Amino acid sequence: QVQLVESGGGLVQPGGSLRLSCAASGNIFSTYTMAWHRQAPGKKRELVADSTSGGSANYADSVKGRFTISRDNAKATVYLQMNSLKPEDTAVYYCNVVVRGTAGGALNAYWGQGIQVTVSS
Repeated sequence: QVQLVESGGGLVQPGGSLRLSCAASGNIFSTYTMAWHRQAPGKKRELVADSTSGGSANYADSVKGRFTISRDNAKATVYLQMNSLKPEDTAVYYCNVVVRGTAGGALNAYWGQGIQVTVSS
């Protein structure tokens, strides 16, 4: 089993910055795609950014140029640096990690418990 622990959320004023972290632990042989999603009240969960094991990153149009996803494979941790935050970025942010538990084993996806980010003056 794999556990994901998210941290770094909170309340920030418009234009401010936050850095989210998501640390995976447990039965991990290797990590693959690591991503951040978010869900605002009354809206569907949406992909914010993802990072592939090959080193590429993809972003939602709404966050391009403001958010940066990064990862530390040795620590099985993914980060989301959020700059120039806007009120519309307010949401619960979830990390999502795809891992292989053993060599040659199956890939499994896990979700974090979610962390609140509120952008308000």
